[in-house]
Amino acid sequence: MTPSSHTDSDSDSDSDTAATATTAQASLRLAAARASHRPCPPVRDLLPPGDVDTAYAVQSTWVAERVAAGARVIGRKIGLTSPTVQAQLGVDRPDFGFLLDDMACRDGAPVEMGRLLQPKIEAEVAFVLAADLDTEFIGAAEVAEATGQVVAALEIVDSRIADWDISLVDTVADNASSGLFVLGSRPRPLDGLDLTGCAMVLRRGDEVVSTGTGAECLGGPTRAVAWLARTAHAHGRPLRAGDIVLSGALGPMVPVAAGDVFEAEISGLGTVRTSFTGTGGAS
Repeated sequence: MTPSSHTDSDSDSDSDTAATATTAQASLRLAAARASHRPCPPVRDLLPPGDVDTAYAVQSTWVAERVAAGARVIGRKIGLTSPTVQAQLGVDRPDFGFLLDDMACRDGAPVEMGRLLQPKIEAEVAFVLAADLDTEFIGAAEVAEATGQVVAALEIVDSRIADWDISLVDTVADNASSGLFVLGSRPRPLDGLDLTGCAMVLRRGDEVVSTGTGAECLGGPTRAVAWLARTAHAHGRPLRAGDIVLSGALGPMVPVAAGDVFEAEISGLGTVRTSFTGTGGAS
């Protein structure tokens, strides 16, 4: 009998082929959910257990397809920064996704529910970078130096996974459960602001539905952006001047329904507002 000629390089090739196949399967499942406007089962059954790198590969595939179709990357979002939100979704670490130009909504303008499947909303601090963050060692001080402006923001998170039945792998593959976002109308310099101590109140109409502080966002929004900058650099897609960065929830996220009107107030940054019209959502 001839000895096997199977080599380590053959094993690596087989592994790469399997990873590509699972990435494609997960991408197709999520694409079908977007196209049909029907949430899909989790994709974690298609990916190696706990393999966040492969989940990011699924995310990158979707971003590349959207860019090829004419969308433009304008920044990043950090997800799962709040312990409360982590507990809501049963995950234990932050993640990130990409912001595209067609996700941006005007302050105060209505959002059509038909654009969304299973929306929820949360209030955040958004950063607009004036310089690149493209080194391995980045802390809060480097983020502050690179920041041009900060502004109150609302992130309208969404999930293509039915009933938000997500693990970390699911949400990463689904572009960190991204939907839309709204930036406030009064950006201002970071100088003199205490983002760690800032207070947030989110109202639905006259009802307070979420509260929190900057400290609940990975110990402070600037620290959260530093985490993102290091992580993005490690992934080979560093943060650049002009990028918008949604730094993460300051309090619990809240379900959205047609007819809802939300306004968030963040101390030092003022207010940001949106409303929801139509009868869309998951079919």
